[in-house]
Amino acid sequence: MAIHTPGPRLFSSIPFKFLGGGGHGSGRKESNVSLNVVPFVDMMTILTTFLLMTFSASGEIIMSQKGVTLPDATNKDQLRKAPVIVISPDAITFNGEGMGDPRALDTDTSMEWKIVELYERLRAEKTAFEMNFDQMSDGEKKKCRCPPGSYYKESDDRCEPGDPPPTQMCLRGLLILQADRGTSAKVINRVLKTSYAADYRNIMFAINQRSRQR
Repeated sequence: MAIHTPGPRLFSSIPFKFLGGGGHGSGRKESNVSLNVVPFVDMMTILTTFLLMTFSASGEIIMSQKGVTLPDATNKDQLRKAPVIVISPDAITFNGEGMGDPRALDTDTSMEWKIVELYERLRAEKTAFEMNFDQMSDGEKKKCRCPPGSYYKESDDRCEPGDPPPTQMCLRGLLILQADRGTSAKVINRVLKTSYAADYRNIMFAINQRSRQR
C-alpha cells in the first residue's frame, strides 16, 4: 500500500457523495450537514428546570437508601435540610458514616442505652453547627433566637407563641430519621435517646406518604 502525506481526503479517498456532491460541479444544490444543537440545549434546560422544581423548596433531597423500606403515613410535613440518620436492616449510618449494627443492638441485654459512636458524632456535628452559626443567613438565625415555646414567623418578622411548623424550625438540634419500617422499637428508642442526649431534640421522620382513605 502506498504511503501518502497525512491530510484530509474526504472526497478523494472516501466517496461520500451524499455529503457534498454539489461541491464538484454536479449542479446540485449543496447540502447543509451541520448539526443544530440549539433545540437540544433548550430541551435539556427545560428538563433540568422541571426536575429542580420537583424537589422541596427548602433545598433538601432525601434519597431512599438501598435496603430501606420507609413506613407509610397519611400525615406529611415538609422536611428541612438537616443531618440524616438512616437505620437499615443491617446498619445505622449518620450522614453516610457507619455508626452501629441494629441487629447487635436488638440482641444487646446490657444496661447501656446510648450508642457511643453515634453520640460522639452528633456532638461533633453540633459543635460544628455552633461554630458556623454566624455564617448562616439572617432568616435562619432569627428562627434560632426565638424563646422556647415560640417560633419565628417570617411574614410578620416576629416570634409567635406555639410549636413551629417544619419550615420554621431552627436547624440547631434538628435531625431527620430515615428508618426501615421493620426496625424494632428497641433500636428506634436507643437512637432517639442517643440523639436527645447529644442535644438533638427535634427529630423528623422520613415516610412514604399514603393517600387518605375516605
